[in-house]
Amino acid sequence: MWTKEFQCGGNESALLDCRSSGSDRNTCSPGKAVGLTCSEPVRLVGGASRCAGTLEMKHEGDWRPVDYYFRTPVHDFDWTLKTAAVACRDLDCGSAVSTRQREESSERSVWMIYSDCVHSGSALRECLSSDSSFVIVDLICSDLLLQPIISVSSSMYGVSEAQQQEARALRRSNFTVSCSIQPQYPGGSFQLTFTSSNSAHNYTQPAVNHSAHFLFPAAEPAHQGSYSCVYHLYVFNHTFSSESRLLSITVLDPLPLIIKSIVLLLTLLVVDVALYFYCKANRGRMPYRLKNTDLDH
Repeated sequence: MWTKEFQCGGNESALLDCRSSGSDRNTCSPGKAVGLTCSEPVRLVGGASRCAGTLEMKHEGDWRPVDYYFRTPVHDFDWTLKTAAVACRDLDCGSAVSTRQREESSERSVWMIYSDCVHSGSALRECLSSDSSFVIVDLICSDLLLQPIISVSSSMYGVSEAQQQEARALRRSNFTVSCSIQPQYPGGSFQLTFTSSNSAHNYTQPAVNHSAHFLFPAAEPAHQGSYSCVYHLYVFNHTFSSESRLLSITVLDPLPLIIKSIVLLLTLLVVDVALYFYCKANRGRMPYRLKNTDLDH
């Protein structure tokens, strides 16, 4: 463990660019040790999502677009897609959906990736060399879309929080399940999937203003189960989908709630009557006087 303290302002491009304490210490205070999660210096730029765009890599402190170099006479698409899958995995963007080499109007500095080096198991950063090219690579990964948000509102309980995993609806009251997603691309559709103990149902609506609302006019025990929203979008000549978390809905019978309310009202009424007669019985009584009492202080 290195016991120097890093004193970073937040604008440094590398940890070692931060100032540090002048002298080493023999011990590191409890709770002060820093844990780091390292990631590949890979990014996709120019797209509407962090999982689509022009592939760039940082090497020797310099961000550059990427081109591919093929050392073996294998079909380019196969090699390109396989190599691109490594970049998608490093970005935590799933798998590679499509990739293409795009010609620029002028030659520029690029990082050339040797595909056979990547397929031998080496990291992307170990398979780069400096070069110049008219061609750069665009990449689309499978996790292109953000996760949709699912929520439910009912006439009895109002709107559930987005983070809530359980919701309730009163029997025979209406409730609405809403699906929404942060704006990325126009259009698309939402599929509401409902799964109960003995059946499964799917409902589909187009996305209007990046949302859709599914109304259930009368809640019944058959509506009790798990709901999820799946957002479907056709873009870049491919169909993408993203699923929300599960939301569990419980349908409550109003009769026990009514009985509880009546019992509570009767209890309050009895308490009020008892207090009334107690106060009436004690009204007019003189306070008890203490005689022959000496006070010490």
